[in-house]
Amino acid sequence: MEPVRIPRRVDDPPHLLLWSGDEIAPILLGLVFGVFTGLALYTLTIGVLVTNIYRRFREYHADGYLLHMIYWAGFMLSTAPSFKNPYVRRYIP
Repeated sequence: MEPVRIPRRVDDPPHLLLWSGDEIAPILLGLVFGVFTGLALYTLTIGVLVTNIYRRFREYHADGYLLHMIYWAGFMLSTAPSFKNPYVRRYIP
């Protein structure tokens, strides 16, 4: 019987080599965009720089801070209320 690998933490993002999923996204997007435009080296370099800036930003702020700032700036629109109105007597779906 083979041993089963148990993750240490439930909320850990998926990792690829040295980077987590949110850190590798700008690198991969830069590489894909660069292959289509023929400027792969330049866009890959920009992706690595963006990843380093994002890593520094994430080290000094709380979890979810960037998502909060995107929502606060109005770039992430949501129609769902955060909680139901407590003064409504009957909820009709």
